[in-house]
Amino acid sequence: MAKKGNRVQVILECTEHKASGQPGTSRYITTKNKKNTPDRMELKKFNPILKKMTVHKEIK
Repeated sequence: MAKKGNRVQVILECTEHKASGQPGTSRYITTKNKKNTPDRMELKKFNPILKKMTVHKEIK
């Protein structure tokens, strides 16, 4: 049986890359506890296309 809980998979997408107009996207998949963090996540992650650390926000 699968475990039941509050953890859900979320997709993080780069905000600076969207604004730059370059082709491609920088996305990461992670999990979060929906009970502890009900609002959208925002983390600094490495963007390999821009070659620097940027802010990635949760989508959908």
